[in-house]
Amino acid sequence: MRLAVIGGGWAGIAAAVEATAAGTEVTLIEAGRVLGGRARSVSIDGRTLDNGQHILLGAYRDTLALMRRVGADPETLLERRPLAIHDRSGFCMALPAWPAPLHLAWGLLTARPLSLREKLRTALWMDGIKRRGFRVDPDCSVAEWLDAAGQTGQLRCHLWEPLCVAALNTPAERASARLFANVLRDSLGSPRSGDTDLLLPRTDFGQLLPQPASRWLGQHGARLRFGQRVRSLSPGDHGILVDGEAFDCAILATAPQHARRLWPEIGNDFAYEPIATVNLEFGPKTALPFPLLNLDGRVGQWVVDRGNGILACVLSGQGNWSVLNDAALVATLEEELRDYTGNQRAGWNKVIREQRATFSARSGLERPKAETTHPRLLLAGDYTWADYPATLEGAIRSGLRAARLALSRN
Repeated sequence: MRLAVIGGGWAGIAAAVEATAAGTEVTLIEAGRVLGGRARSVSIDGRTLDNGQHILLGAYRDTLALMRRVGADPETLLERRPLAIHDRSGFCMALPAWPAPLHLAWGLLTARPLSLREKLRTALWMDGIKRRGFRVDPDCSVAEWLDAAGQTGQLRCHLWEPLCVAALNTPAERASARLFANVLRDSLGSPRSGDTDLLLPRTDFGQLLPQPASRWLGQHGARLRFGQRVRSLSPGDHGILVDGEAFDCAILATAPQHARRLWPEIGNDFAYEPIATVNLEFGPKTALPFPLLNLDGRVGQWVVDRGNGILACVLSGQGNWSVLNDAALVATLEEELRDYTGNQRAGWNKVIREQRATFSARSGLERPKAETTHPRLLLAGDYTWADYPATLEGAIRSGLRAARLALSRN
Protein backbone atom coordinates (compact mmCIF):
# COMPACT_ATOMS: atom_id res chain seq x y z
CA MET A 1 0.00 0.00 0.00
CA ARG A 2 1.20 3.52 -0.84
CA LEU A 3 0.40 5.91 2.01
CA ALA A 4 0.80 9.69 2.00
CA VAL A 5 1.19 11.44 5.34
CA ILE A 6 0.61 15.17 4.92
CA GLY A 7 2.19 17.18 7.72
CA GLY A 8 5.36 16.44 9.67
CA GLY A 9 4.36 17.51 13.16
CA TRP A 10 4.28 15.03 16.01
CA ALA A 11 1.01 13.49 14.79
CA GLY A 12 2.39 13.02 11.28
CA ILE A 13 5.64 11.60 12.66
CA ALA A 14 3.73 9.05 14.75
CA ALA A 15 1.59 8.02 11.77
CA ALA A 16 4.58 7.70 9.44
CA VAL A 17 6.64 5.64 11.93
CA GLU A 18 3.74 3.31 12.73
CA ALA A 19 2.92 2.68 9.08
CA THR A 20 6.56 2.32 8.02
CA ALA A 21 7.19 -0.21 10.79
CA ALA A 22 4.30 -2.26 9.40
CA GLY A 23 5.95 -2.43 5.98
CA THR A 24 3.88 0.25 4.26
CA GLU A 25 5.37 2.43 1.51
CA VAL A 26 5.16 5.83 3.20
CA THR A 27 5.66 9.28 1.71
CA LEU A 28 5.76 12.02 4.37
CA ILE A 29 5.13 15.50 2.93
CA GLU A 30 6.09 18.52 5.05
CA ALA A 31 5.85 22.19 4.03
CA GLY A 32 8.75 23.18 6.28
CA ARG A 33 12.42 22.29 6.10
CA VAL A 34 12.36 19.93 9.11
CA LEU A 35 9.95 17.72 11.01
CA GLY A 36 8.40 18.75 14.31
CA GLY A 37 5.66 21.27 13.54
CA ARG A 38 5.00 23.42 16.59
CA ALA A 39 7.38 21.37 18.74
CA ARG A 40 10.71 21.68 16.98
CA SER A 41 13.98 23.51 17.49
CA VAL A 42 14.96 26.64 15.58
CA SER A 43 18.26 28.48 15.17
CA ILE A 44 18.08 32.16 16.14
CA ASP A 45 21.04 34.51 16.57
CA GLY A 46 23.42 31.57 16.85
CA ARG A 47 21.32 29.90 19.55
CA THR A 48 19.27 26.72 19.26
CA LEU A 49 15.86 27.31 20.82
CA ASP A 50 12.45 25.68 20.81
CA ASN A 51 9.77 27.45 18.78
CA GLY A 52 7.52 27.02 21.82
CA GLN A 53 7.73 25.43 25.26
CA HIS A 54 5.84 22.21 25.87
CA ILE A 55 5.40 20.45 29.20
CA LEU A 56 5.76 16.67 29.19
CA LEU A 57 4.42 14.44 31.94
CA GLY A 58 5.15 10.88 33.02
CA ALA A 59 1.64 10.04 31.79
CA TYR A 60 2.78 10.56 28.18
CA ARG A 61 3.37 6.86 27.64
CA ASP A 62 2.81 6.80 23.88
CA THR A 63 5.15 9.76 23.41
CA LEU A 64 7.88 8.05 25.42
CA ALA A 65 7.34 4.76 23.57
CA LEU A 66 7.65 6.50 20.19
CA MET A 67 10.86 8.20 21.29
CA ARG A 68 12.34 4.83 22.21
CA ARG A 69 11.15 3.31 18.93
CA VAL A 70 13.14 5.81 16.85
CA GLY A 71 16.23 5.59 19.05
CA ALA A 72 15.74 8.61 21.35
CA ASP A 73 16.30 7.53 24.97
CA PRO A 74 13.91 9.39 27.33
CA GLU A 75 16.09 8.53 30.34
CA THR A 76 19.00 10.40 28.76
CA LEU A 77 17.12 13.25 27.08
CA LEU A 78 14.57 14.03 29.82
CA GLU A 79 15.06 14.83 33.49
CA ARG A 80 12.28 13.31 35.59
CA ARG A 81 11.16 15.35 38.61
CA PRO A 82 8.21 14.86 40.99
CA LEU A 83 5.60 17.53 40.28
CA ALA A 84 6.02 20.77 42.21
CA ILE A 85 4.14 24.04 41.78
CA HIS A 86 5.91 27.18 42.98
CA ASP A 87 4.98 30.81 42.41
CA ARG A 88 6.22 34.28 43.29
CA SER A 89 3.76 34.72 46.14
CA GLY A 90 5.38 31.90 48.12
CA PHE A 91 2.78 29.25 47.27
CA CYS A 92 4.28 25.77 47.07
CA MET A 93 2.79 22.33 46.54
CA ALA A 94 5.36 19.57 46.02
CA LEU A 95 4.59 15.88 45.58
CA PRO A 96 7.03 13.37 47.06
CA ALA A 97 8.20 10.31 45.13
CA TRP A 98 5.67 8.11 46.93
CA PRO A 99 3.02 5.69 45.63
CA ALA A 100 -0.34 7.12 44.55
CA PRO A 101 -2.53 8.44 46.09
CA LEU A 102 -0.23 9.05 49.08
CA HIS A 103 1.94 11.44 47.07
CA LEU A 104 -1.04 13.70 46.33
CA ALA A 105 -2.39 13.50 49.88
CA TRP A 106 0.99 14.55 51.30
CA GLY A 107 1.36 17.26 48.67
CA LEU A 108 -1.98 18.77 49.68
CA LEU A 109 -1.33 18.37 53.40
CA THR A 110 2.01 20.20 53.23
CA ALA A 111 1.03 22.84 50.65
CA ARG A 112 1.57 26.38 51.86
CA PRO A 113 0.19 28.82 52.69
CA LEU A 114 -3.21 27.08 52.90
CA SER A 115 -5.68 26.64 55.71
CA LEU A 116 -6.41 23.13 56.94
CA ARG A 117 -10.06 23.69 56.02
CA GLU A 118 -9.21 24.37 52.38
CA LYS A 119 -6.92 21.36 52.23
CA LEU A 120 -9.64 19.05 53.57
CA ARG A 121 -12.30 20.54 51.28
CA THR A 122 -10.04 20.00 48.27
CA ALA A 123 -9.16 16.44 49.28
CA LEU A 124 -12.87 15.58 49.57
CA TRP A 125 -13.61 17.21 46.21
CA MET A 126 -10.81 15.29 44.49
CA ASP A 127 -12.02 12.04 46.05
CA GLY A 128 -15.56 12.79 44.86
CA ILE A 129 -14.64 13.47 41.24
CA LYS A 130 -12.47 10.35 41.23
CA ARG A 131 -15.43 8.26 42.47
CA ARG A 132 -17.55 9.75 39.66
CA GLY A 133 -14.94 8.72 37.11
CA PHE A 134 -14.00 12.36 36.40
CA ARG A 135 -17.24 12.77 34.45
CA VAL A 136 -18.23 16.39 33.93
CA ASP A 137 -20.97 18.16 31.95
CA PRO A 138 -19.51 18.88 28.49
CA ASP A 139 -21.02 22.38 28.48
CA CYS A 140 -19.48 23.38 31.81
CA SER A 141 -16.47 25.71 31.94
CA VAL A 142 -13.59 25.24 34.37
CA ALA A 143 -14.61 28.43 36.19
CA GLU A 144 -18.19 27.17 36.63
CA TRP A 145 -16.93 23.77 37.77
CA LEU A 146 -14.66 25.31 40.40
CA ASP A 147 -17.42 27.65 41.56
CA ALA A 148 -19.84 24.77 42.03
CA ALA A 149 -17.21 22.84 44.01
CA GLY A 150 -16.48 25.77 46.31
CA GLN A 151 -12.92 25.94 44.98
CA THR A 152 -12.68 29.70 45.42
CA GLY A 153 -9.67 30.03 47.74
CA GLN A 154 -5.89 29.98 47.42
CA LEU A 155 -5.76 26.76 45.42
CA ARG A 156 -7.94 28.21 42.72
CA CYS A 157 -5.59 31.16 42.23
CA HIS A 158 -2.32 29.31 42.65
CA LEU A 159 -3.05 25.80 41.36
CA TRP A 160 -6.24 25.13 39.40
CA GLU A 161 -6.38 28.21 37.18
CA PRO A 162 -2.63 28.19 36.35
CA LEU A 163 -2.80 24.45 35.60
CA CYS A 164 -5.83 25.06 33.38
CA VAL A 165 -3.94 27.64 31.31
CA ALA A 166 -0.85 25.41 31.16
CA ALA A 167 -2.78 22.32 30.06
CA LEU A 168 -5.56 23.78 27.91
CA ASN A 169 -3.97 27.07 26.73
CA THR A 170 -7.37 28.58 27.47
CA PRO A 171 -8.46 30.75 30.44
CA ALA A 172 -10.70 29.07 33.02
CA GLU A 173 -13.68 31.24 32.06
CA ARG A 174 -13.76 29.67 28.58
CA ALA A 175 -11.97 26.34 29.10
CA SER A 176 -13.79 23.01 29.04
CA ALA A 177 -14.19 21.45 32.48
CA ARG A 178 -14.49 18.02 30.86
CA LEU A 179 -11.09 18.32 29.18
CA PHE A 180 -9.53 19.68 32.36
CA ALA A 181 -11.03 16.78 34.33
CA ASN A 182 -9.49 14.35 31.82
CA VAL A 183 -6.09 15.96 32.37
CA LEU A 184 -6.51 15.62 36.15
CA ARG A 185 -7.69 12.02 35.74
CA ASP A 186 -4.50 11.03 33.92
CA SER A 187 -2.13 13.04 36.14
CA LEU A 188 -3.07 13.93 39.72
CA GLY A 189 -5.83 11.31 39.73
CA SER A 190 -3.79 8.50 38.18
CA PRO A 191 -3.10 5.33 40.20
CA ARG A 192 0.52 5.54 38.96
CA SER A 193 2.44 8.19 40.87
CA GLY A 194 4.99 8.52 38.08
CA ASP A 195 2.27 9.88 35.79
CA THR A 196 2.44 13.22 37.59
CA ASP A 197 6.21 13.58 37.15
CA LEU A 198 7.51 16.49 35.12
CA LEU A 199 9.76 15.46 32.23
CA LEU A 200 12.11 18.36 31.63
CA PRO A 201 14.13 18.33 28.37
CA ARG A 202 17.90 18.29 28.77
CA THR A 203 18.19 19.32 25.13
CA ASP A 204 16.16 21.08 22.46
CA PHE A 205 12.89 19.61 21.21
CA GLY A 206 14.33 18.70 17.84
CA GLN A 207 16.47 16.02 19.46
CA LEU A 208 13.59 14.54 21.47
CA LEU A 209 11.68 13.23 18.45
CA PRO A 210 11.79 15.14 15.12
CA GLN A 211 15.47 14.58 14.30
CA PRO A 212 15.69 10.92 15.46
CA ALA A 213 12.39 10.18 13.68
CA SER A 214 13.66 11.77 10.46
CA ARG A 215 16.75 9.55 10.56
CA TRP A 216 14.73 6.44 11.46
CA LEU A 217 12.21 6.98 8.67
CA GLY A 218 14.98 7.50 6.12
CA GLN A 219 16.79 4.37 7.25
CA HIS A 220 13.60 2.31 6.99
CA GLY A 221 12.65 3.34 3.47
CA ALA A 222 10.14 6.14 3.98
CA ARG A 223 10.26 9.03 1.50
CA LEU A 224 10.59 12.44 3.13
CA ARG A 225 9.61 15.46 1.09
CA PHE A 226 10.45 18.79 2.72
CA GLY A 227 9.49 22.23 1.48
CA GLN A 228 6.40 20.90 -0.33
CA ARG A 229 3.03 22.44 0.49
CA VAL A 230 0.13 20.27 -0.65
CA ARG A 231 -2.32 22.26 -2.75
CA SER A 232 -5.11 19.79 -3.41
CA LEU A 233 -6.67 16.52 -2.30
CA SER A 234 -9.25 14.70 -4.39
CA PRO A 235 -10.76 11.22 -4.69
CA GLY A 236 -8.92 8.86 -7.03
CA ASP A 237 -10.04 5.70 -8.77
CA HIS A 238 -8.80 3.54 -5.90
CA GLY A 239 -7.63 6.00 -3.26
CA ILE A 240 -6.64 9.66 -2.89
CA LEU A 241 -4.92 12.05 -5.27
CA VAL A 242 -2.40 14.34 -3.55
CA ASP A 243 -1.65 17.19 -5.95
CA GLY A 244 -2.61 14.74 -8.69
CA GLU A 245 -0.33 11.92 -7.43
CA ALA A 246 -2.16 8.68 -6.66
CA PHE A 247 -1.95 7.06 -3.24
CA ASP A 248 -3.92 4.14 -1.85
CA CYS A 249 -4.57 6.08 1.34
CA ALA A 250 -3.69 9.46 2.86
CA ILE A 251 -3.45 10.81 6.39
CA LEU A 252 -4.03 14.53 6.74
CA ALA A 253 -1.93 15.55 9.77
CA THR A 254 -1.80 19.32 9.40
CA ALA A 255 -3.19 22.00 11.70
CA PRO A 256 -7.02 22.12 11.50
CA GLN A 257 -7.18 25.37 9.50
CA HIS A 258 -4.93 23.86 6.81
CA ALA A 259 -6.79 20.53 6.88
CA ARG A 260 -10.10 22.30 6.35
CA ARG A 261 -8.68 24.17 3.34
CA LEU A 262 -7.66 20.88 1.72
CA TRP A 263 -10.83 18.96 2.63
CA PRO A 264 -13.70 21.39 3.40
CA GLU A 265 -16.06 18.54 4.37
CA ILE A 266 -14.17 18.35 7.68
CA GLY A 267 -16.16 21.37 8.90
CA ASN A 268 -15.37 22.54 12.44
CA ASP A 269 -14.08 26.07 12.06
CA PHE A 270 -12.29 26.29 15.42
CA ALA A 271 -11.55 29.33 17.51
CA TYR A 272 -7.86 29.62 18.33
CA GLU A 273 -5.65 30.77 21.17
CA PRO A 274 -2.33 32.62 20.83
CA ILE A 275 0.88 31.61 22.59
CA ALA A 276 4.04 33.64 23.03
CA THR A 277 7.40 32.31 24.20
CA VAL A 278 9.71 35.04 25.50
CA ASN A 279 13.32 33.85 25.74
CA LEU A 280 15.43 35.97 28.10
CA GLU A 281 19.15 35.39 28.54
CA PHE A 282 20.63 36.55 31.85
CA GLY A 283 24.00 35.79 33.45
CA PRO A 284 25.07 32.13 33.47
CA LYS A 285 24.58 31.93 37.25
CA THR A 286 20.91 32.94 37.03
CA ALA A 287 18.65 30.02 37.94
CA LEU A 288 15.16 29.42 39.28
CA PRO A 289 14.71 27.55 42.59
CA PHE A 290 12.75 24.93 40.60
CA PRO A 291 12.94 24.53 36.80
CA LEU A 292 9.23 25.35 36.38
CA LEU A 293 7.77 28.47 38.02
CA ASN A 294 4.27 29.95 38.00
CA LEU A 295 5.18 33.61 37.61
CA ASP A 296 1.70 34.67 38.75
CA GLY A 297 2.25 38.20 37.47
CA ARG A 298 0.19 40.86 35.75
CA VAL A 299 1.50 39.48 32.46
CA GLY A 300 3.73 36.48 33.20
CA GLN A 301 2.30 32.98 33.49
CA TRP A 302 4.85 30.13 33.44
CA VAL A 303 8.64 30.26 33.28
CA VAL A 304 10.93 27.37 32.30
CA ASP A 305 14.59 27.44 33.32
CA ARG A 306 16.46 26.21 30.23
CA GLY A 307 19.87 26.42 31.91
CA ASN A 308 22.86 28.65 31.18
CA GLY A 309 20.90 31.70 32.29
CA ILE A 310 18.10 31.36 29.70
CA LEU A 311 14.56 31.66 31.06
CA ALA A 312 11.67 30.92 28.70
CA CYS A 313 8.41 32.64 29.67
CA VAL A 314 5.27 31.04 28.24
CA LEU A 315 2.11 33.11 27.79
CA SER A 316 -1.06 31.35 26.62
CA GLY A 317 -4.53 32.52 25.65
CA GLN A 318 -5.76 36.04 25.09
CA GLY A 319 -4.84 38.23 28.07
CA ASN A 320 -2.95 41.29 29.28
CA TRP A 321 0.20 40.14 27.52
CA SER A 322 -1.32 39.90 24.04
CA VAL A 323 -1.81 43.67 23.68
CA LEU A 324 1.84 44.50 24.45
CA ASN A 325 4.47 44.85 21.76
CA ASP A 326 7.65 42.80 22.05
CA ALA A 327 9.71 45.49 23.80
CA ALA A 328 7.01 46.18 26.40
CA LEU A 329 6.48 42.46 26.95
CA VAL A 330 10.20 41.88 27.58
CA ALA A 331 10.44 44.87 29.95
CA THR A 332 7.40 43.73 31.95
CA LEU A 333 8.70 40.18 32.31
CA GLU A 334 12.14 41.41 33.35
CA GLU A 335 10.42 43.37 36.14
CA GLU A 336 8.33 40.38 37.24
CA LEU A 337 11.43 38.16 37.31
CA ARG A 338 13.62 40.58 39.27
CA ASP A 339 13.47 38.50 42.49
CA TYR A 340 15.20 35.66 40.63
CA THR A 341 17.56 37.63 38.40
CA GLY A 342 18.95 40.18 40.85
CA ASN A 343 17.32 43.05 38.94
CA GLN A 344 19.32 42.18 35.82
CA ARG A 345 18.13 43.12 32.38
CA ALA A 346 18.31 40.37 29.80
CA GLY A 347 21.45 40.63 27.70
CA TRP A 348 19.57 39.02 24.81
CA ASN A 349 15.92 38.28 24.16
CA LYS A 350 13.68 36.78 21.53
CA VAL A 351 9.89 36.81 21.41
CA ILE A 352 8.19 34.04 19.39
CA ARG A 353 4.46 34.60 18.88
CA GLU A 354 1.92 32.30 17.30
CA GLN A 355 -1.53 33.81 16.86
CA ARG A 356 -3.16 30.46 16.04
CA ALA A 357 -0.99 28.29 18.23
CA THR A 358 -3.72 25.89 19.42
CA PHE A 359 -7.43 25.43 19.09
CA SER A 360 -9.38 27.04 21.93
CA ALA A 361 -10.33 24.19 24.31
CA ARG A 362 -13.75 25.64 25.10
CA SER A 363 -16.70 23.93 26.75
CA GLY A 364 -19.13 22.32 24.34
CA LEU A 365 -16.49 22.04 21.60
CA GLU A 366 -17.19 19.40 18.95
CA ARG A 367 -14.09 17.65 17.61
CA PRO A 368 -13.75 15.76 14.32
CA LYS A 369 -13.02 12.04 14.33
CA ALA A 370 -10.21 10.29 12.47
CA GLU A 371 -12.56 9.19 9.68
CA THR A 372 -13.63 11.63 6.97
CA THR A 373 -16.22 11.54 4.20
CA HIS A 374 -13.78 9.46 2.13
CA PRO A 375 -12.81 5.99 3.45
CA ARG A 376 -9.23 6.42 2.19
CA LEU A 377 -8.60 9.79 3.81
CA LEU A 378 -7.95 9.93 7.57
CA LEU A 379 -7.23 12.75 10.00
CA ALA A 380 -4.50 13.04 12.63
CA GLY A 381 -3.65 15.89 14.95
CA ASP A 382 -4.20 16.86 18.57
CA TYR A 383 -7.52 18.47 17.61
CA THR A 384 -8.88 15.03 16.62
CA TRP A 385 -7.99 13.33 19.93
CA ALA A 386 -11.17 14.36 21.73
CA ASP A 387 -10.11 13.07 25.16
CA TYR A 388 -7.39 15.72 25.55
CA PRO A 389 -6.78 19.39 24.83
CA ALA A 390 -3.93 20.34 22.48
CA THR A 391 -1.08 18.19 23.83
CA LEU A 392 1.85 16.30 22.36
CA GLU A 393 0.46 13.06 23.76
CA GLY A 394 -2.87 13.67 22.03
CA ALA A 395 -1.04 14.35 18.76
CA ILE A 396 0.98 11.13 19.07
CA ARG A 397 -2.06 9.02 19.90
CA SER A 398 -4.03 10.50 17.01
CA GLY A 399 -1.20 9.69 14.58
CA LEU A 400 -0.96 6.09 15.78
CA ARG A 401 -4.74 5.68 15.48
CA ALA A 402 -4.81 7.11 11.96
CA ALA A 403 -1.99 4.81 10.83
CA ARG A 404 -3.71 1.74 12.22
CA LEU A 405 -6.95 2.69 10.50
CA ALA A 406 -5.06 3.20 7.23
CA LEU A 407 -3.46 -0.23 7.56
CA SER A 408 -6.90 -1.76 8.08
CA ARG A 409 -8.00 -0.31 4.72
CA ASN A 410 -5.36 -2.37 2.91
